[in-house]
Amino acid sequence: CVVLVDDHQRLLLVKRRVAPKQGMWCLPGGFVECGETPEQAAMRELQEETGLTGRINTLIGVTTSPGTRYQSILLIGYLVTCYSGSAVAGDDASDVDFFDKKNSPDVAFESHQSFIRICYSILTPSSE
Repeated sequence: CVVLVDDHQRLLLVKRRVAPKQGMWCLPGGFVECGETPEQAAMRELQEETGLTGRINTLIGVTTSPGTRYQSILLIGYLVTCYSGSAVAGDDASDVDFFDKKNSPDVAFESHQSFIRICYSILTPSSE
């Protein structure tokens, strides 16, 4: 999963075009293909789903989640703040948009919600 945050600390989300959770918002991401590293897969999925290219800042976390197709899915979250291009929905996304923390829609998956909370704790000074 990619937690991409712009200069205004707005979060990039994609609206799912496919099941599960079709029509709900989530982080860009997907499965690692043979021969890819997790980092390469995250950047490929970001580009396929949003049209953006980027560079990973840091690893946010690793977790597992139950899946409908597989019993357990390993999720790896990466923070990206350096990116280029124009956000356009593609691949498994029907829409893509930036949201500020206070006006963010419900996010489809608990694991994605967790990565978002961790990301904002990294980016927000403790005095706020």
